[in-house]
Amino acid sequence: MTKKYLTDLTYSVIGAAIEVHKSLGPGLLESAYQKCMKQELFLRKINYPSELLVPIYYKGISIDTELRCDIFVENCLVVELKAIEAVAPVHDAQVLTYMKLLNAPKGILINFNCVNLFKEGQKTFVSESFRGLPDE
Repeated sequence: MTKKYLTDLTYSVIGAAIEVHKSLGPGLLESAYQKCMKQELFLRKINYPSELLVPIYYKGISIDTELRCDIFVENCLVVELKAIEAVAPVHDAQVLTYMKLLNAPKGILINFNCVNLFKEGQKTFVSESFRGLPDE
């Protein structure tokens, strides 16, 4: 895995989100956007599980918490979807925590409840493991 691969994958996922947003616009429930995102990723031949259970280990014991990552692209990119009025710091923390628990080098927070998804509706995060990846 390289930084270039993850960057290209990130652009593809954001492109899929822009396509969904362009077709549907703001104002729907998160579940509608999630179903359309899954279809768009399928059409683009991007592999992902959705509603992936995020494991938590506490003092060496697996704890069933029912945490679910909306979409986990290619086993390396956390995608958290929202359809809310404003993204709060807790949403950033959610993506960062999922990245840590899933050992993902990159994550994207996408909020479909905006006018321009590219400018204001998405935020990308990288972990320390991303910084250690080769460029090419």
